Amino acid sequence: MGLDSPADDVGKLAADSGRDETRNEQRDRQWDDLLQELRVMQTGTQIIAGFLLTLPFQSRFTELDQTATILYLCNVLLAALATCLMLVPVAMHRELFGLHVKDRLVASGHNILRIVLWLIGLLVVGTTALVFDMVLGRIEAIIVATALAVFLLAVLAAYPVLVRTKKH
Repeated sequence: MGLDSPADDVGKLAADSGRDETRNEQRDRQWDDLLQELRVMQTGTQIIAGFLLTLPFQSRFTELDQTATILYLCNVLLAALATCLMLVPVAMHRELFGLHVKDRLVASGHNILRIVLWLIGLLVVGTTALVFDMVLGRIEAIIVATALAVFLLAVLAAYPVLVRTKKH
């Protein structure tokens, strides 16, 4: 993605916000908003990851068949990937601090957060599927995971497009 990518929409949307702020103030506010979003996502991801990491120490964990074990490990990987990616904007800020590249920092942070949102969404779908598989069975897990995946597509992909294109 170049600078004319959806990340550039961050600046376009803010420019139309009607706020009386300089470009630097705008980018500072956007960076603060981005960090707040990271904090919210980090907490939820840590809770799910913590739940997943306790499972191997439960007595019923040995009852997992190969499919459930693979699903479990995929969920652990999703949690780890999301957690690692959430560190990237902060690491970039530390590395680029004082270099006057806040535009690039905000744009790249925006792109990373979009990826993290999808990873967390997949993590929620996968973890829910694992729980339903253990409690009710494989068919029920597939039904619930499919319904959640469709819902995820609707709220993370379709709904933002609908809101963006809706006339006031």
